[in-house]
Amino acid sequence: MGFLKHNTLVLQVSGHFTLETAAQKITMTKGQMLLIGKNQLGTITKTPLPGDEAYETIVISLQEEMLRKIALEERIETKQKYTGALNVLLPPSDFLKGYFQSVVPYVRNPSATISADMGLLKVREAVKLILHAMPQLSDLLFDFSAPYKIDLQEFMLSNFHFNLPVEKFAQLTGRSLAGFKRDFQKVFDMSPRHWLQEKRLSEALHLIEKKHKKPSAIYLDLGFESLAHFSHSFKKKYGKPPTEWLN
Repeated sequence: MGFLKHNTLVLQVSGHFTLETAAQKITMTKGQMLLIGKNQLGTITKTPLPGDEAYETIVISLQEEMLRKIALEERIETKQKYTGALNVLLPPSDFLKGYFQSVVPYVRNPSATISADMGLLKVREAVKLILHAMPQLSDLLFDFSAPYKIDLQEFMLSNFHFNLPVEKFAQLTGRSLAGFKRDFQKVFDMSPRHWLQEKRLSEALHLIEKKHKKPSAIYLDLGFESLAHFSHSFKKKYGKPPTEWLN
């Protein structure tokens, strides 16, 4: 799990690819293509299939710096802020499949150097083919605005388990760090760090006591960096280590 910073184009070559965010869950199989929107929190699961060839995806990062250059050169202007789904399965396209075949040599030879001009050319080609398949995605790709100020309570309750600094949570809710802390105190009546710790431990207790989950199976999913850190924090709050809560 983590922060999905850039718009990203993905081709599933073999195996299963699953992306899960607070709002969507998308699974891809061989030959499918997905456009992932920027500035999201999500979990990606990669699963090889029995008897299938090794798991493989081809991933093209559509970084904002390059998209800005394309927008300037092509004189592209977004007419409105994008409000659709942030992750979109693209329809089958021989043109996009041909594009991915053209980047295979770079994927298979990662040590090979590629000039900045060539990199921009391949990103421009990807963007044109995406818009050929789904023109309405122009507003997603070329939205350079800062995240709008979203509902703080709803966002945090959906995403508290991600191991991110408070500064990143502030950015994703469209606030300065000072504004985030101020609004957070009003909503939750405590500081962000304190609330995150309490919420994660409360969820851990529920999963262990009611769902019979092992501590080693949940600590990473709840945003703790290590099992030792999780066990220490859990014991400090609840009086005994998490393993002793298992029935």
